[in-house]
Amino acid sequence: MLDVARISIKGQVTIPVEIRKRLGLKEGDKVVFTEKNGNIVLLNSNRLAFEEFQREMTGEAERAGIESEQDVVDMVKQIRRKMWEDEHEGDA
Repeated sequence: MLDVARISIKGQVTIPVEIRKRLGLKEGDKVVFTEKNGNIVLLNSNRLAFEEFQREMTGEAERAGIESEQDVVDMVKQIRRKMWEDEHEGDA
């Protein structure tokens, strides 16, 4: 894919529609510019943050003993119950 854009007098560039679609960009989104192998690369900042989060969480489910979707549901219920109890501790 090759697309060309022109830089305005203010240094602004309009990102072509096809590239915005491929990056999942919409009005108001932020982008990141980074260097990779001597080239400047444009990335969707939300997607980049999510990918970084995924990398950081790798292996955490196994360490927490989560083996199934039901384990996640049970963990959420337990956390909610604990939060409710903490919030209403003195309400008796």
